[in-house]
Amino acid sequence: MRTIVVTGKTIEDAVKSGLAQWSVPEERVKVKVLEQPSKGLFGLIGAREAKVELELIPDALEEAVKFLEDVFRTMDIQVKIDRENTDDGVQLNLTGKELGILIGRRGQTLDSLQYLLNIVANRYADSHIRIVLDAESFRKRRRQTLEELSNRLATRVIRTRKEVVLEPMSPQERKVIHSKLQHHPDVKTYSKGEEPNRRVVIALR
Repeated sequence: MRTIVVTGKTIEDAVKSGLAQWSVPEERVKVKVLEQPSKGLFGLIGAREAKVELELIPDALEEAVKFLEDVFRTMDIQVKIDRENTDDGVQLNLTGKELGILIGRRGQTLDSLQYLLNIVANRYADSHIRIVLDAESFRKRRRQTLEELSNRLATRVIRTRKEVVLEPMSPQERKVIHSKLQHHPDVKTYSKGEEPNRRVVIALR
């Protein structure tokens, strides 16, 4: 919790002074009046300025970024974090050297880090916020790979007339398969099993 005590001729002046020090809008702080201003005797003797305490309200995205920075600092790796607003929420893009350790096998480490990131962010959010974490455009490349795989397996199912059961995938990756084939005229998809071993099945309609 970050707090600051500031003074001013009026309560409003004191609050403005504190906001200027933090460079944040008034909506980002809670104001507690510690002392009311007093003009004193004849406006001179015993005059007292207003004193207020400002408490900074945490920003969900800022806290999420701080969490990532702490992780990278602990791992002793240099990573740049760029923010991108999307239709679904916010995407944080990571760039730097040796990011393979953050991606992991088929993105499993990246998915785990994204899961923790969203827990941290929603601890401070007034309403649910969704953050997608990507590294060196891995998710775009992975999506393309899964879409190509979907087409190949759909062709196999049509040719052999036997359903295909894919390896366990995360909910996000299963969604890519379902979305790619949802309008296919000859095959359908569904999921079976329990997490974390839930799989996509491609079968004839």
